[in-house]
Amino acid sequence: MRRHSFDLIDYQILQELQVDARKPAAEIARKLGLNERTVRNRIDRMVEAGAVRLTCIVDPAYFGYIITADIFLEVDLEREQAVINALLAMPEVSYLAFGQGTQDLSIEVRFKNNEQLREFLRSVLPGIPGVHVKGYALVPRILRNIDEWMPPAEDFIEE
Repeated sequence: MRRHSFDLIDYQILQELQVDARKPAAEIARKLGLNERTVRNRIDRMVEAGAVRLTCIVDPAYFGYIITADIFLEVDLEREQAVINALLAMPEVSYLAFGQGTQDLSIEVRFKNNEQLREFLRSVLPGIPGVHVKGYALVPRILRNIDEWMPPAEDFIEE
């Protein structure tokens, strides 16, 4: 569903921005041997196309949120939107997606301690009408987060 084609220069620019989204275009241009205006225009084009978002990533551990869990929910279809709205309003929920089954939702949650997670699993989620907790997994360490993902260089080569 790509609307714009990008090339390996765009890929190199994105690699630099992924390390530091605040890196000045002039610095990227110097490193890559490009014109500063070219770098600025390419960044603007990728942002305008919706291919990238330049955003702030907060480190949960810095703020004491050291407990992470993936929770798998089954949701009554007639209550699906209300459940989604309730979950989106919860600051504990850092990720929300439809699961494989038609009634499944997958969420990632973050807490400062195990007691908060226990309370969330035993009281908060079951207190939402139409929600059944199918299972959960503690996540002791995230090896690659979504903010670190990047398509392979081959995706930037025109066919």
